[in-house]
Amino acid sequence: MPKLIFLPHEIICPEGAEIDAQPGETILNAALANKIAIEHACEKSCACTTCHIIVREGFDSLEEAEENEEDYLDKAWGLEPESRLSCQALISDEDLVIEIPKYTINMVSEDH
Repeated sequence: MPKLIFLPHEIICPEGAEIDAQPGETILNAALANKIAIEHACEKSCACTTCHIIVREGFDSLEEAEENEEDYLDKAWGLEPESRLSCQALISDEDLVIEIPKYTINMVSEDH
């Protein structure tokens, strides 16, 4: 069973976290099931960038992002080569080390 290791994030998981995950599950679903509240304004429909994460280790074990995800990632704050939308990235059988960026761009917020 792969492990997801979340690096500390000031608000979401200040001490970091290590959770077990199921292959084929999205990173976002695994996080939410373990009370790691990654923002997901579009309700996991790949229509925003609020669930943007950076996979610091294990990135190559993920399937490549589809075109729609790539288009949204281009708009994410703090984009890096190992960035993914956690609602789209399916866990394989390898452990992942994940960083949740400090900021997010909420493109579907009514406050914009």
